[in-house]
Amino acid sequence: MSRPDTAPGDAEQLLLDAEADVRPSPRGLAARRELLAHPVVLLIGIVLASLNMRAALASVSPLVGEISEAFGLSSTATSLVTSVPVLFLGVGALVAPWLARRFGTEVVLFCALLLLGVGILVRVVPTVGALYGGGVLVGTAIALLNVLMPGLIKRDFPDRAASMTSVYTGAMIAGATVVAAASVPLEKAFGDSWEASLAFWSLLAAVAAVAWLPQVLIARGRTGHEVRAAPAARPALSVWRSPLAWQVTLFMGLQSLWSYVLIAWMPTIFTDHGMSRATAGVIFAFNNLIQVAGAFGVPLLAGRMRSQRPLVALVTALVAAGYAGLMVAPVSGAWLWSAVLGVGQGGAVGLALTLIVLRSGDATTAARLSGMAQTVGYLLAAAGPLAAGAVHQATGGWTVPICLVLGVCAAALAVGLLAARDRTV
Repeated sequence: MSRPDTAPGDAEQLLLDAEADVRPSPRGLAARRELLAHPVVLLIGIVLASLNMRAALASVSPLVGEISEAFGLSSTATSLVTSVPVLFLGVGALVAPWLARRFGTEVVLFCALLLLGVGILVRVVPTVGALYGGGVLVGTAIALLNVLMPGLIKRDFPDRAASMTSVYTGAMIAGATVVAAASVPLEKAFGDSWEASLAFWSLLAAVAAVAWLPQVLIARGRTGHEVRAAPAARPALSVWRSPLAWQVTLFMGLQSLWSYVLIAWMPTIFTDHGMSRATAGVIFAFNNLIQVAGAFGVPLLAGRMRSQRPLVALVTALVAAGYAGLMVAPVSGAWLWSAVLGVGQGGAVGLALTLIVLRSGDATTAARLSGMAQTVGYLLAAAGPLAAGAVHQATGGWTVPICLVLGVCAAALAVGLLAARDRTV
């Protein structure tokens, strides 16, 4: 993911590193060399952690009808089950860099996995408060993983950052795919218990935490033994005052919004039109799987283009076409719309992340823009499932909610075309 006039190695340095302004002491350097002497352990930890980065969100959607019936929730209240974790993806992004600088990335990632496992279990305690409170814990934990994983890859695999990024994004999508497909069968295997089906995935977080424990022990010599790097000579640029930064951020938020509406409601749209829950879960899993094609292909194309406007138009058109298909023929064309949406969703998120790199003039700006885009973007995206659920409840159907998402696609196209210009913050 590099600009046409930028070497690939330079682009890799624009990945967000939460510890970018921390210089290890001699003891810290020795601990890091010991850690990197065990790359297989580190690779296993990255893959297992990445499997968890969407799994806890994807496990809820196929079961949202049963959850709603169990607690007697309205469509609006049900949408909070998925909106609350997304909201805390944004809130958690604010504190992740500070925690990493204070305690070390390995320790924070380990604690995030423990927090994720606890959040999943709290979510199945039979009270509405626990259902939402567990979502707060789940969203915060995933936010820490989202923000810190790219920086850890940049720090420990500087010469293979691009390939390692592909490994962790592929694992993330694979985790969501497997969980979405298995949620309903697990419910049936556990005696029609949606609680057991959701709780099962806490084991995945526990296994990942165990895999990270050796890295925490190896890296313990670094924590508390870092010194601050010298501040930059030039004044810091405030990305919050840059129109281009806001265009990139809004594109990130709007494409996240349309994706989280699907994460929350796609299986319900199918079942409301007569499809079985098991089939709806499999098609939802297929949607997650097909996102790999867009997530890998679009960033590669974007890095070879001076202006990414054609790609913005392509991904938004695919998403709009898929949503329109869900409105016109949700059951008969389910597999087709799932595939079209998957390519568009994966391409959009890959393009949004690539624009952060391409629109940044240096690594410091990239880190600030990434933090801004993730925080504001996820806070904006949290409104999507909630609004869709409220409008569905008010209108009794999915036509109006889908029309509103098509309006989001139009807005994303407008800001995306501005963000895709060959300029830098």
